[in-house]
Amino acid sequence: MMSEDAGQMLIIYDDPSDQRSLSFDETSSTEESPDETRTSLETTNDAVPYIGQRFATHDAAYEFYSEYAKRCGFSIRRHRTEGKDGVGKGLTRRYFVCHRAGNTPVKTLNDSKPQRNRKSSRCGCQAYLRISKVTDLGAVEWRVTGFVNHHNHELLEPNQVRFLPAYRTISDADKNRILMFAKTGISVQQMMRLMELEKCVEPGYLPFTEKDVRNLLQSFRKSDQEDESIDLLRMCRNNKEKDPNFKFEYTIDSNNRLDNIAWSYASSIQSYDNYGDAVVFDTTHRLTAFDMPLGIWVGVNNYGMPCFFGCVLLREENLRSFSWALKAFLGFMNGKAPQTMLTDQNMCLKEAIAIEMPTTKHALCIWMIVAKFPSWFNAVLGECYNEWKAEFYRLYNLESIEDFELGWRDMVNSFGLHTNRHIANLFALRSLWALPYLRSHFFAGMTTNGHSKGINSFIQRFLSAQTRLAPILEQVAVAVDFKDQAAEQQTMQQNLQNICLKTGAPMESHAASILTPFAFSKLQEQLVLAAHYASFQMDDGFLIPDRYLPLRWRRISTSPAKLLQSSSSDHTEGVQLLQSMVSTLVAESAKSKERLDVATEQVSILLSRITEQPVTSQGTHDISPIHRNL
Repeated sequence: MMSEDAGQMLIIYDDPSDQRSLSFDETSSTEESPDETRTSLETTNDAVPYIGQRFATHDAAYEFYSEYAKRCGFSIRRHRTEGKDGVGKGLTRRYFVCHRAGNTPVKTLNDSKPQRNRKSSRCGCQAYLRISKVTDLGAVEWRVTGFVNHHNHELLEPNQVRFLPAYRTISDADKNRILMFAKTGISVQQMMRLMELEKCVEPGYLPFTEKDVRNLLQSFRKSDQEDESIDLLRMCRNNKEKDPNFKFEYTIDSNNRLDNIAWSYASSIQSYDNYGDAVVFDTTHRLTAFDMPLGIWVGVNNYGMPCFFGCVLLREENLRSFSWALKAFLGFMNGKAPQTMLTDQNMCLKEAIAIEMPTTKHALCIWMIVAKFPSWFNAVLGECYNEWKAEFYRLYNLESIEDFELGWRDMVNSFGLHTNRHIANLFALRSLWALPYLRSHFFAGMTTNGHSKGINSFIQRFLSAQTRLAPILEQVAVAVDFKDQAAEQQTMQQNLQNICLKTGAPMESHAASILTPFAFSKLQEQLVLAAHYASFQMDDGFLIPDRYLPLRWRRISTSPAKLLQSSSSDHTEGVQLLQSMVSTLVAESAKSKERLDVATEQVSILLSRITEQPVTSQGTHDISPIHRNL
């Protein structure tokens, strides 16, 4: 029989907000005689809780109800505990409720702290299980005395219920594996893919999510993270003292800790002045050890090679942080906004660009979209995946908007993707990524997958083994230095290539002498395909409109006079200008023996004059890019 000790009843709520939002019918309490009940462990057929069901402990009852809830499409939580007041009285009754029981607790607003606008899942569901402690012949057990199985909300499917927080767990072995991965510097997404392969599960079927992994890594952050931030700021200030043209900005939170920080090198600012018309802002990477989003601004120079513009570390990925980052970037670049900016699918970033760069055309970077296709469509399409992907690229490259939309509809019908949310989302955003909608805007060729390899290779140079915060400044500088040196070699190689004319058109030979080999090859492709181009006879040759030969694609992207004027106060820029001129000199001289003889003779005379000039202290500077010593 159930014990009835006298004394005042104590009621303790696991969640204080439930005290105001949940009420249960006490009349549902039912007592059964011991002969009419059976312990749940006696048989495996106890699939559904029932009045009188018996458990050895209240934890055993909780585990049973939790497993039942998982099969049915919901999860549970502990609601309240009742007991007698007095020594030795202890617990007498416990309630377990649906995870959607109760209502959203009212939060006290604090102006000094940012508020998270997160929607609550609670909807006042009254489903619950009540167990009471029973003492029978000196033995203590717990008996089900109340059970309501009616929910006021839809129950989840098996492939959905596993995402509820109650069923997402990371074992100790998996925790150790994740921490080992974090030390190697790989991204959380890469960790998930590796563990899926190790456990032989389909993508998305691990018992935890990327968010759970990020939360785990956050919980293991070392206490010296604040010291790392101080070291990073100290390094930025030291670089500023060495090079006044190095720029950085940062913000501090209410606890005087580093919140956001952005920086750019002098050579990067010079590159942006020439090639900052089209920019990729890649925010898909993170510093794994600190779980901080890393944003990188990159572009393409006149030789078709990646050029670095700037870098930013953010505490959060929200509108406020992205707006700050864009303001800092504009500050580095003297207020000059790009014509176009390519980004990942991030609505906060999209809104920030519209606010901070209203004249900039924002578009979605196709290679960042395509990188998600395997996880989005591989399992859905199966053997048809490659066929679908080929059709997607065909539609992506169409000229006509009408043809694209008709083709998209046919593609959805052919592959049965009417209810696929990713397909619906892509179509809703089509004007931001599909080429038929973007052909009137300039993207420097970065709307193709070809440029993704070079940019990603550059980023991985300083991200692949990054486990600490402070060294990233130096590692980015080393990566930029390496990239610039490689670019100089590739530029020289391009200029030494013999250009083969294919059409015999005067405009082709004229373009070959003005454009870089990379840009000329793109123009030549169109010349070969074109039936004819309009040209105008002039006294000294032919005229090609300047808009078809933009400065940013020429061998010297800005006029030598402008560069010489700006380089008078900057030794390094002067050296870079000279290197560009020498590259052009070699390329032009190699086209014939006569040119080569003239060049050799004149350079010999010039070299003799140069060696007669005195050497100043400035002339002893290292001729490598200025960020080498950062």
